[in-house]
Amino acid sequence: MKSYRCLLLLCLLSFPAFSQPVAADRRAILSILKRQTDDWNNGRIDKFMTAYWPSDSLTFVGKAGITYGYEPTLSNYRKRYPDRASMGSLRFDILQLDFPAPNVAYVIGRWSLTRPKIGNADGHFTLLWRKSKKRWVIVSDHSSSSK
Repeated sequence: MKSYRCLLLLCLLSFPAFSQPVAADRRAILSILKRQTDDWNNGRIDKFMTAYWPSDSLTFVGKAGITYGYEPTLSNYRKRYPDRASMGSLRFDILQLDFPAPNVAYVIGRWSLTRPKIGNADGHFTLLWRKSKKRWVIVSDHSSSSK
């Protein structure tokens, strides 16, 4: 019984050590998402894309299907949003942010574009993140539109 209490006490004392990286990782991901909205709202698609994994294995799932790779995803963004009017003003609302495994994060959110000249757009997204070389990157994005 004494060893059980010691083990329980050890677990309770070590809990803050495990929660600190998660809190720091949560802040890091939210900071990246904030930077993404700032970059988007300043017309910087290339900077917006720095949150994504620069790999041929990146996946983006949207209404046109699956896009594989960083460059094709960037190209699709450039085609779909060729100017500031089409880009509008982006807002993310984060609905859920979980860490299902070490160095893996899962985000569910809502996006909205305010575009006075061509009409607003909105939808939801799920992002799978991976921490590699002390840097969080989006490895898979599934975005849907409500229209």
